[in-house]
Amino acid sequence: MTLTGRCYCGALHYKATGDPVLKAQCHCRECQYISGGGPNYFMMMPEDGFSYTSGMPGQFTRPDLDRAVTREFCPTCGTHIATRIPWRDYLVIKIGTLDDPATMYGAPAMAIFTCDAQPFHHISEGLPAFDRFLER
Repeated sequence: MTLTGRCYCGALHYKATGDPVLKAQCHCRECQYISGGGPNYFMMMPEDGFSYTSGMPGQFTRPDLDRAVTREFCPTCGTHIATRIPWRDYLVIKIGTLDDPATMYGAPAMAIFTCDAQPFHHISEGLPAFDRFLER
């Protein structure tokens, strides 16, 4: 599978190849900051299949966290594109940045970090939901 996407202003484009590891929605507080308040719809893809085809991202890593992730975004318009997780061999791609989100994403397989969900967040009936990441 090959996915393509870009930021809002078009300065940053990417390509991701491989099979998705996970398609989910995240309700954690960090994702609420990044999304502007709602859950974050994302897809985990193999890191070695991901590359920027146009432009270079800005990066941000919180220095006060022990297991901090690195968020990559367009330095022009601020669109959050991807999150790199140093202890994993995949990265998180924001679904809204895909060129064809409806076709390539489909539907989330689960909701995670529901312990942080706000009363106005929607979790579809029947969708597996976990208080933390992949708790079963």
